[in-house]
Amino acid sequence: MAERKLLAGQAVRRLRRRAGLTQAAMAEMLAVSPSYLNLIERNHRPLSASLLVRMAEQFDLDPRTLAAGEPGGGAVAIRRRLADPLFADLEVDRSEVDEWLAAAPGGAEAFARAFDRLGGAGSDTAATGGDDPLALVRQEVERWQNHFADLDQQAEMLADDLRLVGADLYGAMVERLRVKHGLSIRVLPVDVMPDALRRLDLHARQLQLSEALDAPGRVFAVAFHLGLIEARTEIEALARGAGFADRVAERLFRRHLASYFAGAIVMPYARFLRACEGSGYDLDLLQRRFGMGYEQVAHRLTTLQRVGMRGLPFFMIRLDRAGQVSKRFAGASGSVLATAAGRCPLWQVHGVFDRPGATQVQVIELEDGARWVTMQRVVSSQGWGGEPVGFAIGIGVEVARAGSLAAVRGVDLAGPATPIGLGCRACFRPDCRQRSLPPVGRSLSINERERGVPALRFAGD
Repeated sequence: MAERKLLAGQAVRRLRRRAGLTQAAMAEMLAVSPSYLNLIERNHRPLSASLLVRMAEQFDLDPRTLAAGEPGGGAVAIRRRLADPLFADLEVDRSEVDEWLAAAPGGAEAFARAFDRLGGAGSDTAATGGDDPLALVRQEVERWQNHFADLDQQAEMLADDLRLVGADLYGAMVERLRVKHGLSIRVLPVDVMPDALRRLDLHARQLQLSEALDAPGRVFAVAFHLGLIEARTEIEALARGAGFADRVAERLFRRHLASYFAGAIVMPYARFLRACEGSGYDLDLLQRRFGMGYEQVAHRLTTLQRVGMRGLPFFMIRLDRAGQVSKRFAGASGSVLATAAGRCPLWQVHGVFDRPGATQVQVIELEDGARWVTMQRVVSSQGWGGEPVGFAIGIGVEVARAGSLAAVRGVDLAGPATPIGLGCRACFRPDCRQRSLPPVGRSLSINERERGVPALRFAGD
């Protein structure tokens, strides 16, 4: 059987330099010649599966990081950026992008970073600008692939200590706050806390919780504040290391880290991963076992990247009925479905609002042939009064890694998939009936004597 191969020269070079090795030293460790390794680093030779296995053994490497580490996110991501109107007159085709990535991966990566920093149309920061604090925090979280090993380890040790106190995690955390930190918990009526779900009153030495919080919400709120206190040193170090010039971004990042710590207390890494693997990543079962909501469990799935103990690389996205994204984590999946500025209406994550409480499973295929299994469900936001508010939660994993999922039992993963794009302006599929706009840089093609099945056709079909 032919070995699967990929070009990953830049990722290999980055790994070697991080390990402080010369080409000769690394070549010796991998049992190849220095000249052959040099060709690999220059993308003149592919990285074979057998050599990839040796690298994983020698450097405790997750092989997925090499495939995900393509310059600029790979050809599809580069083409998405080149769909910006700024480049419309250049008409750069797919073959040119492939040649650029192979010949000058460093230049392609530099272009991608500069484009994203300026907030171009294909970037995550396009809608709000390159200095948007939410986008800055997302970039920092993705730099860590949403896995903070020190926080996870400390939270797991704390969770073990809490289990010694009693089986009731909420009660154990309340007792620890009272005894060790001098904080009591007080649940207050909605009319006393009309605009807040939790509040730390240092004068009264109370953590005040609204009665509107459900049981998982109360557990998470207590875990959050316990993390702010007990993981303060680690959180501050990570926040300083991010080097944010924007104070709001720094505070948002601290909040993300405290939430991360809270999730790691309630769903300790080793126990949660064992439960995932034993249940086939059954989110309903995981909710019941750990007493958390669907969104909290889905978020935790994106963090399972401990060295030597990795889970499946999921991505997660949360959006409202208008398609506005309020959470996105690509994690180790590297999925453009989480990071792209646009999305496709054929992706069922936009249609689950019509089926509250049900999880929809869909096999989708992107323009580059990448196939993903996605699961989507609507969750209600915490609140009271007024119109009900909900969000669609979408998570996904590559089809090649999805065989063990409980959700795909009976699903033909090798069968037909729904072809989708990353929004009409970045999608070049010519036969889409759902198309609303032509791709950026392509003009509409109008024939008064004929009306095709797709309502809109564009030049180059």
